[in-house]
Amino acid sequence: MSLRMTDLFLAELKRESAGTRRALERVPEGQNDWRPHPKSMPLGYLASLVAAMPEWIDYMVSRDELDFAPVGENPAKPKDWTTRDELLARFDEAVAKATVALTNTTDEHLLTPWKLKAAGHTVSDDPRYINIRHGVMNHWAHHRGQLTVYLRLNEAAVPALYGPSADERF
Repeated sequence: MSLRMTDLFLAELKRESAGTRRALERVPEGQNDWRPHPKSMPLGYLASLVAAMPEWIDYMVSRDELDFAPVGENPAKPKDWTTRDELLARFDEAVAKATVALTNTTDEHLLTPWKLKAAGHTVSDDPRYINIRHGVMNHWAHHRGQLTVYLRLNEAAVPALYGPSADERF
C-alpha cells in the first residue's frame, strides 16, 4: 500500500489544526486593533488570517488561481470578528473546507499547476502540492508563531505547540 500526498496533507492538517485551535482559543477579545509595533499587523487581522488560512487549500484544489490582492474588493480577505466564538467558527469552517477539498482530490491533480497572483501579476506558478506545502502549511506555521508572540505580549497563556511553552507542558 502506498501513501498518497492527500493522506499526508490530511494528517498534517489535523495535527496543525489542533495547535492552531489552542492558540486561537487564547486570543483576547476587544484587542483587535492592538499591534506590537506600527509596522506590525493588528492582532484581529492576524488572528483572522491564522483562522482562515486552511481554506486556502480549498482554493488551491478547486480553482486554477487566486489573486490575493486584487484591484478593488477582495472576497478572500479574512473576515473581521468580534467574539472568540466567531473567530473559532471561522477556523472550523476553513478546516472543514480544506478537509473536504483534500479528501475529494487526487495526487495527480495536486501535481497540476496553480497560480498565485497579486493585483493581476503572477507571484508563483507551481504545482498545487508545492503551494499547499509552502503557501499554506509553512506560511500558516509562520503566522501562528507571530500570533503566539502577540499572545505573550497581551499576557495570554501561550500553548505548547511543538514543545512545551512557559505556560503549558505536554
